[in-house]
Amino acid sequence: MKDNKRSAFITIVGIPNVGKSSILNRLLGHKIAIVSSKPQTTRNRITGILTEGDDQLVFFDTPGLHKPRTELGEYMVRAINESVPNGDAAVMVVEAGSEVRKGELSLIDKLKKAEMPTILAINKIDMLKNKKEELMEAILAYSALYDFDAVVPISAETGEGFAALKDELKKHCVEGGHFFDDDALTDQPEKVIVSEIIREKLLRLCDKEIPHGTAVVVESLTEREDSGIMDIDATIYCERDSHKGIIIGKRGAMLKKISTYSRQDIERFFGCKVNLQTWVKVREDWRNRRAMLTNFGYDNKNFE
Repeated sequence: MKDNKRSAFITIVGIPNVGKSSILNRLLGHKIAIVSSKPQTTRNRITGILTEGDDQLVFFDTPGLHKPRTELGEYMVRAINESVPNGDAAVMVVEAGSEVRKGELSLIDKLKKAEMPTILAINKIDMLKNKKEELMEAILAYSALYDFDAVVPISAETGEGFAALKDELKKHCVEGGHFFDDDALTDQPEKVIVSEIIREKLLRLCDKEIPHGTAVVVESLTEREDSGIMDIDATIYCERDSHKGIIIGKRGAMLKKISTYSRQDIERFFGCKVNLQTWVKVREDWRNRRAMLTNFGYDNKNFE
């Protein structure tokens, strides 16, 4: 009997803060990638899996392309360079109402070199005042730079255009079965999902440079057999003693808020009660220390 199941690997690319992670979460109908108004939120290549009928789409949400200033930044750029040539197709996300930016020209160059079939997703169309005119300007500007397979205006906020985006993505599926179970949502380990949820709260609640100088390591994650409660111990690493004080807050108020919001999201994701314990430690200049980056879960092959 012929297996009619099909699959495609899709790389999501774009400069920082255009909504790549929000798009991934909207496509999946679940939150697996952290979202923040601050740029360079995504550090690792996050894999999301969407299975609808015979079609399975496997997504790579890459970091936003930027000029690296630390070893961590170099790692993030290499993660993009590794992802672009390895997919079956790409989604290039741009922001509606904005002119073509320098980083986007660099991304288009990478797509050209890889000869990658690409769908242009023009995000945040809900923010446009003169939608028809502004969309046409954007379509003309980007289409002059690359022969996109399709151009789909979307809004990750409202969901507008996502049915059309899925239809275009499924055109790149090929027969050969599914690579993951049909009910799978991501291939990320549970500890990675938890650490990303906590880091999102740091990005949301802490100001300026502090969130980008933090890393979260889940030391232990166990489920109690008798009650189903999940016990999680996590350490937040920062680069300065002054940052540690801000993260903890007066009488521990900030850390309590970070932990409470994190626990609520973790419980929603895993569908069980969670006992979350968090600590804060200082590791100076960890973003420029390769051994520490590897210990924090950043794959050392991207430092070569």
